[in-house]
Amino acid sequence: MGIYPQPNIWQCGPFALKHALAMLGVLKDEKDISKVAGSHWWHGTDDLQLARAARKFNTDMLMVRRHDQAQAKAELTRYLRRGIPVLLCVDEWSHWLTAVNVEQGKFILLDSRAKEVVTIASWPTLRRMWVYHEDDDVDDTEVHTYYDLHPVVPRFRRQSKAQFSLTRARALRRKANRRLAELWDVYLGDLLVLCRSRTPLSRKVFSLGEFLRRHEEMIIEQVDYWHGNIDTRAARHVLDNMHFVADTYGLVIHAEQEKRTIAGITSILTLWAAAAHGVSPVYGPRAKPRRR
Repeated sequence: MGIYPQPNIWQCGPFALKHALAMLGVLKDEKDISKVAGSHWWHGTDDLQLARAARKFNTDMLMVRRHDQAQAKAELTRYLRRGIPVLLCVDEWSHWLTAVNVEQGKFILLDSRAKEVVTIASWPTLRRMWVYHEDDDVDDTEVHTYYDLHPVVPRFRRQSKAQFSLTRARALRRKANRRLAELWDVYLGDLLVLCRSRTPLSRKVFSLGEFLRRHEEMIIEQVDYWHGNIDTRAARHVLDNMHFVADTYGLVIHAEQEKRTIAGITSILTLWAAAAHGVSPVYGPRAKPRRR
């Protein structure tokens, strides 16, 4: 479910729903969404198809229509501040994207048509993209305007939800973080096994940043010692990526799970080191049995 551009012109709907689900901590591939929705290259995916797919993944894709731009902006802002991602059909209802947050008057969007996918738009820019015009059937001089928004509301109690701030959005737009965006689902999937969401009742918990402050050097030293030849800067970059994703979703570690998390992250980093730098046979090749 990584954050990367769509490979064609017709799959924007499944990508938009994929991004909305990811904001709620649900990891689904755009191919699976396309199959459920019944997307086709000749007409793409409409709102009814996306709503059907959303229900399949235990969410409801609502339909809200406003004719006034101020009301539309207020409605969109209200959902985003509740942590509810919103699908928007833009460019005269020809392209789907996902609004995930609003901060300092800027709207953070996930647009699979854009090279960086993560985009930041002012309200005037978003309004021009979002508005749909329709000529009146009776009066040729009258033009109706529509602002349709489709909040994706979970039917479940969310264990984790993304908080895409402007700072995080700008960081993900950097070329250096392109790989992190592409592997977003892999990082999140691993972290959801090791971490939990912070709640008002959370006690004796600490962030992944604090965990790495305590144990990063020890983990890297151990992996480097037993592997024998890793790029320690690259290893720290992997841990930094984990930190970035964990903080985006507000994931924390319970004190009683600290040792388990050390083992888990050390194992992940060891597998990364073996895949990236290779590994010699451990304890040598297996001996062939002797013939009698």
